[in-house]
Amino acid sequence: MNPIELRRLRTQSVLKQLIPEALASLEDELLRGLCVTDVECKRGRYDAFVYLDKNAFDEREQEFVLEKLGRVARYLQNFCAEAEGWYRCPAFHFKFDDRLEYQNKMDDLFDKIEEELRKNG
Repeated sequence: MNPIELRRLRTQSVLKQLIPEALASLEDELLRGLCVTDVECKRGRYDAFVYLDKNAFDEREQEFVLEKLGRVARYLQNFCAEAEGWYRCPAFHFKFDDRLEYQNKMDDLFDKIEEELRKNG
């Protein structure tokens, strides 16, 4: 693995730990309770996509949460940069994580296919 990729993976891992700490330091009860499922750095660590668990929110609530996160993103970035002694922190882009939902749909689909094959086989 090359050193650039290693740095990117390390940054992702550190942010996955620090962002929940930063959220917990906020006074906003809603944001303090958010669960970070993953962090993915892109563009040479200039951008970090922060994936959140969406199970507790409907679509309207998700939009509201993302709006609030947009207002505190700079604080969260500064928190992470200070904690790690970084000169700058990646720009955070918050998203609700659809990957688990997608995986469950795929698993269901494969189960149905397997069931059909057993019936016909």
